Amino acid sequence: MNAAAALPPPLDVRLMNTTATVLFVGLALAALWACGGWLLRQPVFAVGRITVEGELNHTSAMSLRANVAPQLVGNFFTLDLEAARRAFEQVPWVRRAQVRREFPSGLRVALEEHDVAALWGAEGSGMLVNRHGEVFEADDSELDDVGLPRLSGPPERAAEMLQMVRQLDAALLPLGFAVDTLELSAHSGWRMQLASGATVVLGGGEPAQVLERVRRLVRTLPHVAQEQGRSSAALEHADLRHPGGYALRLRGVTTVSPEEAARAAARPTPRPAARRAATNN
Repeated sequence: MNAAAALPPPLDVRLMNTTATVLFVGLALAALWACGGWLLRQPVFAVGRITVEGELNHTSAMSLRANVAPQLVGNFFTLDLEAARRAFEQVPWVRRAQVRREFPSGLRVALEEHDVAALWGAEGSGMLVNRHGEVFEADDSELDDVGLPRLSGPPERAAEMLQMVRQLDAALLPLGFAVDTLELSAHSGWRMQLASGATVVLGGGEPAQVLERVRRLVRTLPHVAQEQGRSSAALEHADLRHPGGYALRLRGVTTVSPEEAARAAARPTPRPAARRAATNN
């Protein structure tokens, strides 16, 4: 009797027990899945609150929520945070966003806006450069651009150009000059226009070489202008590409004969294009 009790159950009985167990577990998991799916679809977990953090100068939290909320797919549990981050970073003026969940139905978004350091490209292009040297597009109609230089060149070299304009401003400070526009050609030739309207062709080469040419101009221009009875503010054009020197044009100073000057004055000249001054509002 005891020996018979110790015998294992028949194979068919074990198979039936195993099958029943598997079916029970499967049904339980399916029920849990269905209940979980139903629970996750309840309105209580829909994203209903978006808290925006960060210093916002060019947009508002209300505008951000209105623009981004329609793009958020899913609820608190199913929302793709990476997709939500990209949606916030597509909003003009937003440089970087960090998004995290706040139970049970909220999102907390930390934003960093672009900090404008320069204008980019042609006037009216809507392109700007932030302090990191990144080119971005935004509505600049509300931007107070007084004192902001305009950069023009290959976008991938915007950071280099921003650094260069800062160094040029520092080098020109003894003369009271400031850079209004800095251009970099496809062949790496530099050219700048000062806030006074004067143009300076800087030439190519390493930044240190270009800056040394500018410093030479700053050191010698007051003396050269004084010899002509002018001040440094009379600078109209300078070409620094000449080895060991530079070509210069000062307002009110001419090297042609009176007859040639009279003939030149009699010829019609095209109207010069308007230039943005640093004092414009």
